[in-house]
Amino acid sequence: METTGGIQASLSGRYAVALFDLARDAQSLDTVAESLAAIKAALAESADFKGLINSPVLSREAAGKTIAAVASAMGIDGLTTKFLGVLAGNRRLGQLPAVIRAYETLLSNHKGEARAEVTSAHPLTKTQISALAKSLKARAGRDVAVEAKVDPAILGGLVVKIGSQMIDSSIRTRLNSLALAMKG
Repeated sequence: METTGGIQASLSGRYAVALFDLARDAQSLDTVAESLAAIKAALAESADFKGLINSPVLSREAAGKTIAAVASAMGIDGLTTKFLGVLAGNRRLGQLPAVIRAYETLLSNHKGEARAEVTSAHPLTKTQISALAKSLKARAGRDVAVEAKVDPAILGGLVVKIGSQMIDSSIRTRLNSLALAMKG
């Protein structure tokens, strides 16, 4: 199995491994990945959806029915919908963001690519993301899946994380370094 001990060691990792194995057996790795990406985007955009998965007051049954209705409305595939039902039934919907991250890592490892989390002050265009992926491929020596995030607090530049490596060329970090040097 292509999983790492680190992923399997966490609760969310065990759920992600189970989903990955089911998706691989059903030959629907990419379909599940697309559904999880849609759920991830919905969690980022909707405070109500985020509140739903973290709600301690919803019963297992109510959480299951609600998440099934949300999945149906979003057009989520059957396997992922069933998986969400299992999470709801086990009162683990709060683990969903971590499960999605672990699944993405498993899928990248399966495809032989590295994952890069790129944070920029402004949204990157598809052309910029493609150029960045090409540049990171040259550095990493294999294909790189780029996950772009936006954080205006970095002011400019990029923060790139590939595995345990971090390249921080943000203006915020440079200004902090300059301030420390001036104090010193």
